[in-house]
Amino acid sequence: MMVSFVVLASGNGTNFQALIDGIGNGEVKGAEIRALITDKQDAYALERAKKAGIPFHIVEKGKFKTREDMDREVMRIADLYKVDYLYLLGYMRLVKAPELFEKYKNRMINLHPSLLPAFPGVDAQHQAFDYGCKVSGITIHFVDAGLDAGPVIYQKAVDISDCKTGDEVAQMLRMLEHEGVKKVAQMTAGGKFIVEDRKVRYVRNK
Repeated sequence: MMVSFVVLASGNGTNFQALIDGIGNGEVKGAEIRALITDKQDAYALERAKKAGIPFHIVEKGKFKTREDMDREVMRIADLYKVDYLYLLGYMRLVKAPELFEKYKNRMINLHPSLLPAFPGVDAQHQAFDYGCKVSGITIHFVDAGLDAGPVIYQKAVDISDCKTGDEVAQMLRMLEHEGVKKVAQMTAGGKFIVEDRKVRYVRNK
């Protein structure tokens, strides 16, 4: 059985590319990307989608009266592709529409560059550096109505004590992000997640 994704991204799309490459080289088996949705006309993720032959859609905030209306358009597009999961990889918009949460409950997955619940929101890598953390990492979690607050699927930590800047932390975390994005995609293809309160349990397919 093939598991399908719509990817949401706002910027460069390096994690989107990692997923494209992982599927293309067989590292991620049984998964496909059906479309990209971005909120930025100049997002380089669009070029990556074009090169890979992946359909793309631009959903800009300025074209909608409310954030909820924007989310409803995202949902409408995702529904066209009949996907299993929405994968938020550097998508810099906070989801607001209750309908989207309801329809894709435990099927919206977000990547965040910190060990949540520490440092939610933007510039998490720099927040960790400025705070003087010795360890940081990445979290991949289900999306809920809170800011980077949904149940945790996967985390990976790394020693950042030798980093001299927040940018160095971000660079160090980038490889963890790529690894985690592919790992969780493969998990969705090879089993299912069971969410009990805030605990996420993974069961492999027999």
